[in-house]
Amino acid sequence: MNRAAAVCVAAALVSVAAPAVTAGAQPALGAVAAVGAAAAVTPRIDLKVLVVDDGGSSVDALVAELTDTGVPFTRIDLRDTARPVINAAFLADTVDGRPRARYQGVVLPNENPFGDGSAEAAALAAYETTYGIRQVDAYTWAHPGVGLDYTDSGGYAGMLDGTPAAVTDAGRAGPFGYLAGQVLFEDNSTLIPESYGYLGRPRPGYTSLVDAPVEGGRASMVGTYEHDGRSELVVTFGYNRYQRQFRLLARGIVDWLTQGVHLGQSRNYFSVHVDDVFAPDARWNPDLNCTPGDIDCAGGADAGNDIRMTAADAAYAAQWQQSRGFTLDMVYNAGAGEEWKAEHGAADALTDRLVADRAQYRWINHTYTHPFLGCVQDVSVVPWKCSTDAAGATQWVSRSEIAGQIRDNNDWAAQKGLPVDRTELVTGEHSGLKTLPQQPVDNPNLAGALSDTGVRWIASDNSREPVQRAVGQAQTVPRYPMNVYYNTGTAAEMADEYNWIYTSAADGGSGICENNATSTCLPAPLDPATGYATYIVPQEARTALRHVLGNDPRPHYVHQSNLAEERILYPVLDEVLTTYRATFAANTPIVNLRQRDQGVELARRTAWDKALADGKVTAYRIGTTVTVKAPVGVSAPITAPEGTRKQMVIGTAVWGTAYAGTRSAWAGPELLQSGVTLKLPS
Repeated sequence: MNRAAAVCVAAALVSVAAPAVTAGAQPALGAVAAVGAAAAVTPRIDLKVLVVDDGGSSVDALVAELTDTGVPFTRIDLRDTARPVINAAFLADTVDGRPRARYQGVVLPNENPFGDGSAEAAALAAYETTYGIRQVDAYTWAHPGVGLDYTDSGGYAGMLDGTPAAVTDAGRAGPFGYLAGQVLFEDNSTLIPESYGYLGRPRPGYTSLVDAPVEGGRASMVGTYEHDGRSELVVTFGYNRYQRQFRLLARGIVDWLTQGVHLGQSRNYFSVHVDDVFAPDARWNPDLNCTPGDIDCAGGADAGNDIRMTAADAAYAAQWQQSRGFTLDMVYNAGAGEEWKAEHGAADALTDRLVADRAQYRWINHTYTHPFLGCVQDVSVVPWKCSTDAAGATQWVSRSEIAGQIRDNNDWAAQKGLPVDRTELVTGEHSGLKTLPQQPVDNPNLAGALSDTGVRWIASDNSREPVQRAVGQAQTVPRYPMNVYYNTGTAAEMADEYNWIYTSAADGGSGICENNATSTCLPAPLDPATGYATYIVPQEARTALRHVLGNDPRPHYVHQSNLAEERILYPVLDEVLTTYRATFAANTPIVNLRQRDQGVELARRTAWDKALADGKVTAYRIGTTVTVKAPVGVSAPITAPEGTRKQMVIGTAVWGTAYAGTRSAWAGPELLQSGVTLKLPS
C-alpha cells in the first residue's frame, strides 16, 4: 500500500467494505488532572460497554456478540444528528462521593471516527487514560497511528479468502487462549470475494495476537497497541457477524475489552435429536418427486419401502458415540415400533439392541404412535386443511388423546428401563403447536394435556418459531432442522431431493428456490453420485458450526432414517466435531445439553435481556470487588477470571464453572444477601 494513499479496495466486495481512513496522529490527550483525584479514591467502573457505531458490518458484528453474550452496552450512532455528545460528563460522574466510569470498555469503528482535532476523541482519550479503560478499533488499516508499518513495508493489502491465519504465542497467552492455533478464513465461493484486510509489521508498543503469512515472513491482523497510557485492540481485516473467522475471535475480543470481567457468559453448544426412533420413515420417490405415504403425495403409500434402522445400525450408533465422545438424543415412538414389530413376525432386533444400550443415549418422548396432535386434518385436499363441524368450528384432537399419547410412551419406556425425563416432549411434526398456514393457533387442548402429564419443555421448529414462548405452564425449545432429510437413507436420495428443492425449473427442479425470498437456486444440479459428500455435507457442517460458535443452545434435529442404510448423518457430524476439535483448545469443549437444560438456558436469557432493557440491573467493579444486583428471581450471567471467589454469608466459595480460560455462571444472591458479590484475584 502506498504511503500517500489511504485505501485501495476492490469495488466488488460483497461481505465487507474497506474501513474509513482517518490518517494522522491521535489527538492530544489534553488535561488529565483528574488522574490524581481518581487515584485518591478507587473509582467505580460500571460493567457496561460503550459502542460508537458508523453503520459498518464490523461494529454490527461486535454488537451481535455483546447481545448474544448478555453484555449490556450503550450504542451511539454517528449518523444520528440528535445523538449525545461524547464528553467528560457523558463518560464519567460521581456516585456516593466516588468517581464513576460509566463504561468498562469502548468499541469504535476505527481508531478515530470523529476526525482530527475532535473534542470527542480527546474526551475519550482522557477517559481511557484516567480509568484504565480499553478500546477496540473494529476495523482499520495498517499504519503507524495504530502501531503498524504501512503494508508496503513487508505487509499485505488485499483479499483474505482462505488465509491460514494463526494465533501467536502472545495471543494464546492472552485473550485467545481458548483456540488451538489456526484461524482459517472462510472461502465458500471462488466467485465471490468474502474478506479484505491489511497485514502490517508491528512497531514498538504493538503486540501481535493474530498473524498470517506474507512474503518473507508473517504480519499482524489483530494486536494490541499500548501508547500514551492507553490500550487499543487493533483489527485490520473486515468481517461480518456470520463469518467463522470473526466468530472464532469474538469471545477473546470481548474478554480483552472487559479485562476478563463482564456480565454475560458464552458457551459453544451442540446437540442432535434423532426423531422417530423405533418407527419407520417413508422414502423419497425420485420419479414422483414426493414421498409416498405423505398426505401431499399423490402417489399413495409405497408399502415395504420404508426406511428403518437395523440392529447393526444401532450397534454402530453406540460405537460411534463412544469413539467421538458425543451423546445423541434418541426421540422415540414406542407404539410405532410395536406396530412394526407386530407386522414383522413379532421380533424386533433393533429395539432389543437399543434397549440393551439404553444407558448410552439420552431419551426424549416423541409420543406413542406419532399422530398429528393439532386440528383434525382433512386430507381430501392438497394441501390439507383443518376439519370443521357443521357450525364451521375447527375440530381439534382432544386433551385426553394428547395426554394418552404422552403417557403411553412414558409407560413403555418405564417398562424397558429407558432413562426418560418426563418434563421433555417432542410431538410428531411439532404438532399441537400452531402450524401455518392451516393452523394459525395452538390446539387449545394442548396446554392442558401438557399440564396433565408434567411436560415443562416442548420442542418447536426453529424455522417457524425461533423465539421461546409459553404453552400453558410449559415452554417451547426451538430446534434447528438439518438439511439431512427424514425421507432419505442414501446419499443419492439426498442429492435427488436436494436438487428438486434447490434447482430451477429450467434445470429440472421444482423452481421453489426461484420464488422464495429466503432461498437461492443452485447454479446447476448436484451429481447424484457425489453431490451429497462434496456439497451438502460441507454446507450443513458450516451451518451447524455457525450455530455452535454463536452461543446458541438450541438443538438440531434429524431422523432415525439418517442413521440407517448408508448412515448419511455421520459425515456431517464428523465434520462438525473434527473441525471444532482441531480449532479449539481442550479448555473449550462442546457443551452437549439435554432439552430441559436448553429450555432453562433460553428462559434465563429472556429474563436477563428484559431486566437489562428495563434498566433494572446494577453492576460495577471497585478494585477487586464486583457487585451485581438484578430483580428478584432473575439470575445474572457473570464472567470473571480464574481465581475469582463468590462472597457467601460466611466466607467465600470458588466462583462459577471453568470454560475457555475464564469462569462463569448464572447466579443470584445467597440467603440474606441483596446481590452477588465476587472477589477477583489480586
